[in-house]
Amino acid sequence: MTRFAQSALAALIALCTPLGTSLAVTQAAKAADLAVYVDEDSGVCGEAWVLNKITSRFSYQVHHVPNLPDVEITDFQRIHQHRYLPANETWPIGRRYCGATVSLSDGHARTIWYLIEEGQGFASIGDNVEFCVSGFDRWMVYNGRCRVLR
Repeated sequence: MTRFAQSALAALIALCTPLGTSLAVTQAAKAADLAVYVDEDSGVCGEAWVLNKITSRFSYQVHHVPNLPDVEITDFQRIHQHRYLPANETWPIGRRYCGATVSLSDGHARTIWYLIEEGQGFASIGDNVEFCVSGFDRWMVYNGRCRVLR
């Protein structure tokens, strides 16, 4: 990361953090609001913003893709990171491959695989999240059984 990018990130964090609180306290409070069972230290994979983004996008998916059951994600269990590819000179985008089990509103549990791409959010600000819930990739976007995200 360049010095300019580090300075810009530090300034952004300072602007977003309320006065008198540290970033760690703010993040811990957000994570506590979402009831998530984590077996081990899942790092970024278990952060509330990642899980909330997956939940809202999944809701959009089941309402806009034909022939998918009308269910919602109610809980995440066994969140883990199983691979990390750091950014380097030949591969400029860092990637974290994560997995978990989600409980759905119909009472079934499904495996979910997701990918967090560093610096690939809107206008290259923030991170992008791609996910695949087992049995819900009707159009085979992530290949059979979510293989692309494993």
